[in-house]
Amino acid sequence: MSLRHRLGTFLVAASCALVSVGASAHAILVDSSPKANGTVAAGHVDIVFKYNSKIDQHRSRMTLVKSDQSETTLTIAANGKQPNELDSGVDLTPGTYTIRWQALALDGHITRGDVPFTVAAKP
Repeated sequence: MSLRHRLGTFLVAASCALVSVGASAHAILVDSSPKANGTVAAGHVDIVFKYNSKIDQHRSRMTLVKSDQSETTLTIAANGKQPNELDSGVDLTPGTYTIRWQALALDGHITRGDVPFTVAAKP
């Protein structure tokens, strides 16, 4: 086998190994509603967090943190729209809020983060 052929085989094998490692990586938040640092209208707010991989919706968490630092655990919809989403909803008045989330990926890795946003009065 030539050196070029062995090098090519090595590069293909290394690429496959990296892809398989990436497939079992942590669940990363790729989209959210409300958006980070975004503004939504007062009233009922649908909360949808989308991740790059399937997550355990029953053992993941979402907590609403108000400007006075009080916390409310949000109920995650039992049957999320997609297996890579956390869905909830809450009625909010004008102010600043943060959603603190914790997602358990099906591979067992836990990721956490915060999504701050503002609720504005209805026009």
